[in-house]
Amino acid sequence: MGSIYDLSIANNTTKLLFDSINITTMACSNCGSGGGVPKGCQSNGSCGTGGCGKLSVYDWLSNMELPSTDQAFDWVEVRFKNGRKEFFHNAEGLPLQIGDAVAVEAHSGHDIGNVSITGELVKLQMNKKKFRYESEENPNKVYRKASERDLEKWAEARAREKKTMMQSRDVAQRLGLKMKISDVEFQGDGSKATFYYTADERVDFRQLIRELAQLFSVRIEMKQIGARQEAQRLGGIGSCGRELCCSTWLSDFRSVNTAAARYQQLSLNPQKLAGQCGKLKCCLNYELDSYIEAVKRFPSPSKKLKLAKGVAFFQKMDIFKEMLWYSLDSDPNNWVPLKLDQVLEIVEANKKGETPDDLAEFAYVEQPKVKAEVAVADFVGGSAEDSITRFDQPKGRKNRGGRNRNRGGRNRSGKKPNAPKKAE
Repeated sequence: MGSIYDLSIANNTTKLLFDSINITTMACSNCGSGGGVPKGCQSNGSCGTGGCGKLSVYDWLSNMELPSTDQAFDWVEVRFKNGRKEFFHNAEGLPLQIGDAVAVEAHSGHDIGNVSITGELVKLQMNKKKFRYESEENPNKVYRKASERDLEKWAEARAREKKTMMQSRDVAQRLGLKMKISDVEFQGDGSKATFYYTADERVDFRQLIRELAQLFSVRIEMKQIGARQEAQRLGGIGSCGRELCCSTWLSDFRSVNTAAARYQQLSLNPQKLAGQCGKLKCCLNYELDSYIEAVKRFPSPSKKLKLAKGVAFFQKMDIFKEMLWYSLDSDPNNWVPLKLDQVLEIVEANKKGETPDDLAEFAYVEQPKVKAEVAVADFVGGSAEDSITRFDQPKGRKNRGGRNRNRGGRNRSGKKPNAPKKAE
């Protein structure tokens, strides 16, 4: 999260501290992007196929009124497809709310997006992203609220994106280019298409641009992205069963290395540690600071314990239970569990030149758990049917006096099955 900001309200007598800039929500489970209006966000279909939960923002300053002498901040943040966000100047002073579809200035023509942040929260977001709006000589502006014609043209352009991506992949494969086109984004007026691709090495796509411009009759822009940015744009479900963090709330990518897995005592299995992007999972960094702080109390794994019977080597540790396992060099297969305090005691003894006799003196023995027996008293003076323990004992099979299909011990012929035959 961002830094703590001190905001003065009214006459600067009340100060509120905020420790978050971009409070986001997960994707709406009731929303659907196929064949109709989304049920969850009620945006009348303007969210398109990008999903309504990707990096969505909760405006926690919306219920705060500005002093009468101040004016509302005249910049807004606009969100485009797959979480792409940019800042635009509301020079006309349009009354914009979060979620409004607006037509904004582009490099050539205009683009359509949804307002994601308004008011003072935009200024805080600019500080976080180090965007200096004071130095902008010709800032991009908000033209107007999107009209019905603008939305129709935007929807037509968005409908072409999937087919355009498949055709562009065929062209790149025919040209023998070692690249993967993962997404296509059309500008709101349909005059420009941005192709996002990943590649392991430098690609000469000049011939590709010529053929794509001739095929689709639009201006072509190629943007190379990394594997993490590709997963962020495409989205998906992680191994935890939830939507990918990068496509729902994670706005920046920090470097992740195998040291994070070692601190957390995780096995270095690439298949388990890698996410859908093929890189190490971003969530390995979430609790890393807590593990680093906890490991400081533990001795180094290279630390050896000197005993009278030999030297004990470290095998493994359990940070949560504060347990360590050591084994003697003479019996490496026999791991002895020790508590952290016991290991530190042996280390201090070694520093003083003392050597304990054996690890068995310090071995930790887990106490068996005793199940608490709760006595359940029957109702006093009640009948057997009122007893709450009447269902505890299994019921025995009762003899119904031979009342089965052979009632009275007779078969269908009326004779007893075990009756002796009469002598002739």
